[in-house]
Amino acid sequence: MSNELGEAIRSLVNERGISEDLVLDTIKGFLLAAYKRKFGTADNAVVQFNEANDDVQLFAKKMIVEDDDFDGAFDEISYSEALELHEECEVGDELLIPIDPKTFDRISVQSAKQKARQDLKDIQKDTLYSEFRTKENEMIIGYYQREQNGDIYIDLGKVEGILPKRFQSPREAYRKNDKIKCFVYQVIKPEKGQLQVILSRTHPEFVKKLFELEIPEIYDHSIEIYKIVREPGFRTKVAVYSRRDDLDPVGACVGLKGIRIQTIMREMEGERIDVLRYDPNPIEFIRNALAPAEVKRVVVLDENKRTAVAVVEESQLSLAIGKQGLNVRLANKLVDWVIDVKTVDQFKDMDLGSMTKERVESLFTPEPTIEQEFEEDEMLLGQIPELSQELVAKFNFHDVYTVEEFVNLSKEELDLFSDITADEISSVHDILSEYVDIVEEEPDGEADTEFQCPECGHPISPDMTVCPNCHVGLSFEEVEIDEE
Repeated sequence: MSNELGEAIRSLVNERGISEDLVLDTIKGFLLAAYKRKFGTADNAVVQFNEANDDVQLFAKKMIVEDDDFDGAFDEISYSEALELHEECEVGDELLIPIDPKTFDRISVQSAKQKARQDLKDIQKDTLYSEFRTKENEMIIGYYQREQNGDIYIDLGKVEGILPKRFQSPREAYRKNDKIKCFVYQVIKPEKGQLQVILSRTHPEFVKKLFELEIPEIYDHSIEIYKIVREPGFRTKVAVYSRRDDLDPVGACVGLKGIRIQTIMREMEGERIDVLRYDPNPIEFIRNALAPAEVKRVVVLDENKRTAVAVVEESQLSLAIGKQGLNVRLANKLVDWVIDVKTVDQFKDMDLGSMTKERVESLFTPEPTIEQEFEEDEMLLGQIPELSQELVAKFNFHDVYTVEEFVNLSKEELDLFSDITADEISSVHDILSEYVDIVEEEPDGEADTEFQCPECGHPISPDMTVCPNCHVGLSFEEVEIDEE
């Protein structure tokens, strides 16, 4: 019996993964159940294993009482009967009386066997549950066994996993004994039946685990995955960011010549994966989320309702929307905004509020150049070749762009330009006197005569004896002109 029992214990420990202590407890429970079935109670039953745990004995523990006091109680034995079993016993001693399980009737043994089987199943289920519960939300590898009603059953070693039809990618097909990598979605221990290990290949976390396996920077958290959205079998978008300024998160995920992302895509049977940079600025995040389309503008319509319009060129519209709207639909999920994609013309035709319309139109209206801000008959300082661009820029800084604006400046106004020297002002006057004729209109045909310094061209009046600009001496004389 010891050989048979030892072999049975080793088989349960090695093949079913049940601990030896639990196996011994089950054997003990089996014997106690048979004892109780035969004697009505197991309160005085004792089970003992040898040191090697490969042999077991069952005893009935009974108290020795005087023959006159013995009333047939299950836990007592008369002194005279006890002497037959043990010559040195005395009244008051407890005697362990061996019980041969072979003496149990068939019903007692059958009942005990059923209880033992159930106990073993429960123990095995508890053991497997404890083991696989730790694998929940992790990756696991198994082998395709069979398909039933669309569900795929996968051999995981000690237990069979289930890959439900709803968790399968439409791209994938399997054959007998194909190796399958899966995400452990849920482990269920039902009251009746086998342990259930529910697997998935469509969960976003499945993609995340693949990234962790293939990209060391994600595994060590140098790069973090902000969010993953997916339509299994068709397209996945992954937003990433770096914890290091010197590390490009998108480049690291894609890998040299795309080798890293291609490895992941092969595992997903060619499903398209867009890796893009997460940005805390929603406008930039929306722009990135619509990749590979190039977005011209992102206009927030309602920040509270999280609605926005992405404006693209006509050539980018179909790319931004994607086949059957897939690209923009995934972008919506990724950024958690409602994004409408429009071309420039479509956007301008939208019925927007006046303030929004005004703000948006300014985004698409090119800023006018300095030349466009002035009438065609106004000459700009920048159009005079002898004036350096540096000097023109100084006057532009003070909002002086045209020749007329410069000429109309008073000395007091010019003195306020601290970054422009008197020599520079004088040089402008000299250049203007050579290139420009300034004609002043006289209201009602009459106006006071205006004079200019013959040296620097600065405005002067008859009461001046010295030019206020170049300080040359002045004198005024009346000249009579003969009109013939």
